[in-house]
Amino acid sequence: MTARPDIFGAARLGYLVVQSQRLTDWNRFGADAIGLHVDELTRDALRFRLDDRQCRFLIQRGDAEDVVATGWEIDDHGTFDEILGRVTAAGLPITEGTAEQAALRGVERLWRFPGPKNVTTEIFTHARTTSAPLRMRNTAFVTGRSGMGHVAITTTRPEQLHTYWNNLLDLRLSDRITERIGPAKLKIRFLRSGQRHHSVALANVAGLRMDPIRTAVQHVNIEIATLEDLLAAFHRVTDLGFAMAWSIGQHTNDRELSFYSVTPSGFELEVGWNPVVVTPELEATWEPSHYDGISIWGHTVVGNQVATLMSRFQGAVRSLREREATVPALSSIPRGAHR
Repeated sequence: MTARPDIFGAARLGYLVVQSQRLTDWNRFGADAIGLHVDELTRDALRFRLDDRQCRFLIQRGDAEDVVATGWEIDDHGTFDEILGRVTAAGLPITEGTAEQAALRGVERLWRFPGPKNVTTEIFTHARTTSAPLRMRNTAFVTGRSGMGHVAITTTRPEQLHTYWNNLLDLRLSDRITERIGPAKLKIRFLRSGQRHHSVALANVAGLRMDPIRTAVQHVNIEIATLEDLLAAFHRVTDLGFAMAWSIGQHTNDRELSFYSVTPSGFELEVGWNPVVVTPELEATWEPSHYDGISIWGHTVVGNQVATLMSRFQGAVRSLREREATVPALSSIPRGAHR
């Protein structure tokens, strides 16, 4: 049997699709608080830019108040066909994106198929760019070969979700963190698709199949280019009255300096600066590490979190009764995996 090719390094997070009824709030949050470039396409759609790409965030009117799709940029048609082959071989339903869907996302050759937690996975081969100048409050964001950032997901089935991303994109384990929250332990694993320390983070409560987060995605990360812009964005978020979830702090594993604000849809947006880059030299000898605690300093809870904690408790209890969508066709766990 011919071994399948390893496509690590040939895919990166390209865009996110969010469904919300709060487009006015999203416009103000994106443009005035975080300082992104905002294009108002129609009454029912906004796009955020970070760079010369037409789209990094697509906000469409709908009831989910959540991320509903992740878009992965694929280097070449050969790798694209390899991924489609893996999905087809697993027996998953796969559909070609319509011309309208591709245009809204600013991409070409768009295909869509099921992802964990009912978030659609989308792949594309070419992103459309624009020469229109960026109208944003920040100097720049770090994207390029590293993609737009990362997504963090809480799950009751971490092994299955880890296997899904391994089977699909050959992501590699960067490291793990154990975060103690009172008597509970949160286990977090970080998966990279290239030089960015991680494109996907998976978190679970140790020993309990409980998910305390309402949204499918707990947070989304974007990387800002300067410390001055990070601090300015932090102050704009608080000055404009948007909720801040976690204050500025520094992570133990990737050393990123960041803060977490609450988006109008309820999941968090992490704005970070200066994380570790897994260069080819580091990649050659990289071994996953384990860290106790997610932060070296900072990242303290901001504001009155009682209502949020009660809401999460209710969601956690509900999650005990519900079975999480894991896409079993791509999530079977081989013996000895994920050590």
